[in-house]
Amino acid sequence: MTSFQPPAERIWWNTPVGKDEILWIGIALVWCLIMFFMMPYWHVYGKQNLSSEAYQTTPAKFQARVDAMVEKYKTGEEKGIPIVTPPAGSDVYLLGRLWQWYPILELEKDKSYRLHLSSLDWNHGFSLQPVNINLQVVPGYEMVMNITPDQSGDYAIVCNEFCGIGHHTMLGKIIVKE
Repeated sequence: MTSFQPPAERIWWNTPVGKDEILWIGIALVWCLIMFFMMPYWHVYGKQNLSSEAYQTTPAKFQARVDAMVEKYKTGEEKGIPIVTPPAGSDVYLLGRLWQWYPILELEKDKSYRLHLSSLDWNHGFSLQPVNINLQVVPGYEMVMNITPDQSGDYAIVCNEFCGIGHHTMLGKIIVKE
């Protein structure tokens, strides 16, 4: 039997399958099962992205929340951007806009916070370095995650989603104090 025979003269399910092909099908099936079960395992035990929540909002509402937090907890300023030091356990707000992360957050080591992220204008990518937390920040949606900084130092926030001509300058900062 060859592939040149017309389909009417050939019944494919009666054609015997070779041992090599059965072996490769078995290997592929086992590999698929391993990868399938690794996804939930890695989500629970791996140091990947934090579980987050998403809520609908408007840029005006989110900007108002950020401004209220800045007004209440502002402790300084760096290059025209306010530094805010909210109390442990509180909600902290960070917004992305062309081409800036606003404000600079000063958090305490080993204390938990609820971080709210949103954008006022375009899609931005939130990448916290060097801990490798990556999220999409989309206008009209508020991404919320629980964070507990476990090392003190300065953490860079990089926009990893192209957002226009000033994208390469869109850097922010989170400061973690002892």
